[in-house]
Amino acid sequence: MAEREADAVVVGAGLAGLVATYELTKAGRRVLVVDQENRNNLGAQAFWSLGGLFMVDTPEQRRLGIRDSADLALQDWMGSAGFDREDEDYWPRQWARAYVDFAATEKRQYLHDLGLRITPIVGWAERGGGFADGHGNSVPRFHLTWGTGPEVVRVFAEPVLEAEKRGLVEFRFRHRVDELIVEDGTAVGIRGATLAPTDADRGQASNRDVMGDFEIRAGAVIVTSGGIGHNHDLIRKNWPVDRLGPAPETMISGVPAHVDGRMLEITETAGANIVNRDRMWHYTEGIHNWDPIWPDHAIRIIPGPSSLWLDANGNRLAPPNFPGFDTNSTMKAILAAGYDYSWFLLTQTIVEKEFMLSGSEQNPDITEKDLKLTARSRLAKGASGPVDAFVRNGVDFVVADNLPELVAGMNKIARGPQLDLAHIERIVSARDAEVGNKFSKDAQLMAITNARQFVGDKIVRVAKPHRLLDPAHGPLIAVRLNVLTRKTLGGLETNLDSQVLRPDGSAFDGLFAAGEVAGFGGGGVHGYNALEGTFLGGCIFSGRAAGRAVARALPRT
Repeated sequence: MAEREADAVVVGAGLAGLVATYELTKAGRRVLVVDQENRNNLGAQAFWSLGGLFMVDTPEQRRLGIRDSADLALQDWMGSAGFDREDEDYWPRQWARAYVDFAATEKRQYLHDLGLRITPIVGWAERGGGFADGHGNSVPRFHLTWGTGPEVVRVFAEPVLEAEKRGLVEFRFRHRVDELIVEDGTAVGIRGATLAPTDADRGQASNRDVMGDFEIRAGAVIVTSGGIGHNHDLIRKNWPVDRLGPAPETMISGVPAHVDGRMLEITETAGANIVNRDRMWHYTEGIHNWDPIWPDHAIRIIPGPSSLWLDANGNRLAPPNFPGFDTNSTMKAILAAGYDYSWFLLTQTIVEKEFMLSGSEQNPDITEKDLKLTARSRLAKGASGPVDAFVRNGVDFVVADNLPELVAGMNKIARGPQLDLAHIERIVSARDAEVGNKFSKDAQLMAITNARQFVGDKIVRVAKPHRLLDPAHGPLIAVRLNVLTRKTLGGLETNLDSQVLRPDGSAFDGLFAAGEVAGFGGGGVHGYNALEGTFLGGCIFSGRAAGRAVARALPRT
């Protein structure tokens, strides 16, 4: 038998892999990390994230008058997840309870001790579907990292890189895993191909030229390879047509090309169990990046609640399908119209106050931890620089001084039906007639009024209600919204130690999985819906569990 090269081999150098490696090195374990990309991509998709973290009953919440609790958060989580599968949801339910407890207790201090800090304004994401026990966050819980995604990566990468200097960690980049080595029912290593060197910048698509092969043996294998977000064929294959309608013909990618899902099939072939394949999390507010980094590079608008949302036929979406409220319900409503895109209709006032863009590179003020720039860009009049650049350059944006010109511009970029001006004018006028009265039967205006009771929304996130056709708030803006691919909510089934399970429910000796490849824990900790700020946290929590479990279980090499 070939000699072990390390206590553990970690497949994937993203956030979950870094967290697992960090925990292993804290215990003095030797770790070998392989990744098919180059060192420039250390941290993988987490680097590009906005850095939002779901946390419960924090000092930041309490300072803003938010009353939260672990019980309320668990009610929200379970109501959103909608677990309804006896076998496939057994471990996701356990992970959900454990993760909410982590988010309400250790999580903030664990990250604070590593040097991570968060901004004082707590965001209110996925505001829900209208029922107290249904989908959505009852209160704001989205804690934005000061430094966004790169900072979340940094606090784990730095101690891992320090361990590399001490000889506890070895990285082997440009190593593509093609097979898990299983002997006597135990995972003992990996085999694959070495790829040609590349100096491609972070996120850019790299070559797949094979230079040779490799074999690595270790005491345990931890798979942290991410999901299927850039593999549109696999997304369509698993698309939940019965729940959401037909898979979109046009999709744009919110993750780099290397997020290909290969390790899911490879691990399943070795004997692992995959559950909840049809659960996924894609956004309805995707826009083409006018300055792309990876193929089909898309950005998500993280909207406030005020934009008027129309389907491709020009019909207003019904409650609770307002911006930022219920992603999957809105996806279903958009696709039910017969097309794979929709429209925001708004004003310059709304775009200035309410538009944020997902991604660390779209928020340079917070990413670079520049207080002065943050104050200027978030509190001063006018849209932020990145938002303004999209309005001016983005192919999905139309700007006009009046509604006839706006609708004409929308029709030029429509992928489906031509919009009827008179129909759009009736919808906008009816909405505008409700503004100016503190009472209203318009559910969206009621939701805006509710949002502005929260000081964080009132100051930096939600525009004061106004008539869309009021020239004082112009020009008018329309945005063609596309389906943006992002997260895999199902995956490798794991127990609370992040140990992979076989189809019969038994533990797969020597094999662990964390992060998106494991549905962020258990094979689907989010169920059908996500409460946002939960993807990075899921990578951290499941990576932490995997690293600690392997460190406990293995004898020293």
